[in-house]
Amino acid sequence: MTTESSTQWSPAPAPVRGPANWRIHDLTQPLGPQTPAWPGWPGVSAQVVCEYGRDGMYDRMLSLPEHSGTHLDAPAHLHPGGRFVHQLTLSQLIAPCVVIDARPACGDDPDFALQAAHVAHFEADHGPIPAGSAVLICTGWDRYLARPELYIGDQSGSPRCPGLSADAMHTLIQRNIVGVGIDTLSIDPGNSSDLPAHKAGLTADLWHLEGLTGLHTLPATGAWLVVGAIPIADGSGAPARVFAMTPPAS
Repeated sequence: MTTESSTQWSPAPAPVRGPANWRIHDLTQPLGPQTPAWPGWPGVSAQVVCEYGRDGMYDRMLSLPEHSGTHLDAPAHLHPGGRFVHQLTLSQLIAPCVVIDARPACGDDPDFALQAAHVAHFEADHGPIPAGSAVLICTGWDRYLARPELYIGDQSGSPRCPGLSADAMHTLIQRNIVGVGIDTLSIDPGNSSDLPAHKAGLTADLWHLEGLTGLHTLPATGAWLVVGAIPIADGSGAPARVFAMTPPAS
């Protein structure tokens, strides 16, 4: 028996208080049959295999692509010889982060591509992006998660969603960061056919996060990011519980 998920996506929940009064921001979509999927790919399915009345427990068999919902791309995804998910270290998955707010430039444009000039404007306002940090791109596209026709676009062909240009990715690589994340289906704009930002970032041994939510709740600087990716052996990617921590003054 296959069940339909009763969990619908809702806007980012209010942050909770963590140790020393740091605020914890959940940046993760619920993962279930309603989670938006890449056009042409199967989504998440969940088959009940144990029921309380029959078996004394509740258990399900899950089927899903590695790149489902809020997830991590490992370098091996598009870089032959690149590292798999299980080879990424905790020191790379827990990092200070900066958030580039691209919402004013992106607006409602599904073909928006962040440019190197946007990175330069961010650094002019907030200082150089520190080496060893993660860079998150807030386009505001997660506001469409409950409307697949807008979040994904044409579900019968290539998606349409904002992403990064190749020159923006190369600029970030030069900053010696550990990874890049975005609140859309893809690091590249959805209409990209050759995925230059993916290829550049993964070849440079960065990880990518896609399908993030609630990036607008984070400050431009001062937060720490925790990427709870499932360490799938030889995985090209993995669903992840991603959250950020901000100090009390943020």
